[in-house]
Order: sequence, then C-alpha cells, then structure tokens
Amino acid sequence: MHRLVAIEARGQRFVDGLRAAWDDGDAILPVDPRLPAPAADALVEAMAAGAPVEPGVALVVPTSGTTGGPKGVQLTHAQVAASAEATSSHLGIDPGRHRWLACLPLAHVGGLSVVTRAWHTGTGLEVHDGFDADAVDDAAHRGCTHVSLVGTALARIDAAAWTCIVLGGSAPPADRPPNAVATYGMTETGSGVVYDGVALPGVELEVAAGEILVRGPMVATSYRDGTPVVDPEGWLHTGDLGELRGGVLTVHGRRGDMIITGGENVHPDPVERRLRQHPSVADAAVVGRPDPEWGQRVVAIVELTPGQPVPSLAEVRDWVRAELPAWSAPKDLEVTDALPRTSLGKVRRAALR
Repeated sequence: MHRLVAIEARGQRFVDGLRAAWDDGDAILPVDPRLPAPAADALVEAMAAGAPVEPGVALVVPTSGTTGGPKGVQLTHAQVAASAEATSSHLGIDPGRHRWLACLPLAHVGGLSVVTRAWHTGTGLEVHDGFDADAVDDAAHRGCTHVSLVGTALARIDAAAWTCIVLGGSAPPADRPPNAVATYGMTETGSGVVYDGVALPGVELEVAAGEILVRGPMVATSYRDGTPVVDPEGWLHTGDLGELRGGVLTVHGRRGDMIITGGENVHPDPVERRLRQHPSVADAAVVGRPDPEWGQRVVAIVELTPGQPVPSLAEVRDWVRAELPAWSAPKDLEVTDALPRTSLGKVRRAALR
C-alpha cells in the first residue's frame, strides 16, 4: 500500500523528507508553511485522508484550479521525469557544469520542479527556505548557474550573474535580460511546458475556440479525487485563451478574465504588456468592472516607476490605442503602491474587480 505523506514544504528538510518518502514508495503532499494551521489541517484532511495513492504516484500538488476549490494534482514518477527531461534538454543542462538554485515556494510546482529536475538529471542543487535577494546573489557567486524566479524578483538581483533565469508566475518584465526565459505552464503540466512561446520537446499545443490545449507525457491525468485532468484524447483544456501562429504561442489570459465591453472582447494580457512599456508604469493589471452602458468597462490599475510622474488617463488611452484596438483603451485609471499578488507573483485580478 502506497501512502500519501504530508510534509511542510520548507527548505532542505522538506527535500530530505521527499527523498525518504520516495525511497519508501510513498507519495508526497507538500504543505505550504505559510498556511494558517486550520487551513493546513483542512488541506491534509481533504487530500491525505482516505484511500492510498495508486502505484507510481510521486506527488499530489494542491491547486485551486479554475473553481477556487482545493484540488490535488496527481503527478506520477514518469510524468515528473518527462518534465525534467524536456526542460533540461531545452535549456541544455550539463550536470557537470551547471547547478540549480531552488528558492521559490516548494509547495508549488514552480519551486518543486526545480528540485525534481535537478535530481532526475543528476545536476547540483542548492535549496533555500525562500526568496532572499542577497542570498540569491550569493548563490550565483558561489557557482549556482540556473534559477527559477518570478518576474518581480528580477530587479532585486544581479541577473547578469546567472547563466539562465527561468521566469514563471506573472508576466515577465518587458525589459527582461537576454538570459531570462519566460515560461507557460501550470500545476497540471508539472511545470512550464512552453518556453518563450515555443513548446518543449514532446509537448503538443492546439488552440480550439480560443482556448489553449496541451498534451504531453508530463501532463497529469487525474486529480486526487479521481476526476480526470485530460479529455479522452489526452488534451488538457487549460482555461487559458491564446493564439498559435507559426508554432509560437501567445497567451491572452484566463477565459474568466476576458472583458466584454460594448460587444468587443478585450484580453487583459496584451493591454497590460503595452502599459508596462510606458515610462511611468512599473507594472499594471487590467480588469473589467460593470458598466450600465458598455456592459463592462476596461480599468487599468498601475504601479508607478519610481521618480516618474503619474500619467493622465488621456495619455494612457493614447498609449494603448497606438498599438491595440481603440476599445482596448482603459476608461478608468487607478494608481496603487502594490498590486495584490499570489505567492508566485501572479496578480490577483479577482481582488481588483
């Protein structure tokens, strides 16, 4: 019988526990150490109580998915290995020369996959309890060559000290350095499966009715409760909108984030990318709010670049309309000190609506 063992996902102690559990044939449920005790207890009760895991399951990774309810994505050892092989091949990992730093939350697949990738390829690994800019710089100067980060961390580290920075979570900064690679993926795909718009080896992409579909050997097939992750043909319906041109994927954002204003569809991601190119805008989020005339109105919430003036609404509208359809231009502009984010740096648009 294979057990599901819950372990607090904190630093090297968690990594050691993961290795021991796998050696015993058990699977691991990583528990975020930042959760309040009642929430952690509820997660363990929901995921680890009851039936044992099926043979071959390596991880049950919690995710809220599209519904907001807790779900556990079951990833097998074969799927974890396929993810490690595809990402390492694409990045040209040389175990004799390279060394990974894991400093993202290990309860999430973006941080956890750094550990499993290093293990599978026999590449050196250093594990931190969390992100600390000085510690990240120190790791690079001591020989770590590859790191997975979120875009907001780039400005706080010496990015040039790294051979490669893998960026997940929120949209990458427009001025990211050439050694930073933007990834697209989710818990169900075991980590990023699209790098700078291009699918990793073995990954298939389709866009059907505007929705991104993913298929590959690293994609999970079921959740902890037994419900399927993929359709009968093996496709994961991501719930994300995008387009595929010449083999290059452009992600527009979650289906539920799309704004319908005056009968026109506005994808927030392209508008946010355009706003981040404005000299006064350090970061931006775009949401739709109810409007009696338009159905929804496009609202931009921005963080300012230090030392830059607050742009006017008219200036922002002209800036957006210079590259995007006129209906994409925000009808309201708000300034905030800090956009609400998840632990992986993704902007919580729902909190802004």
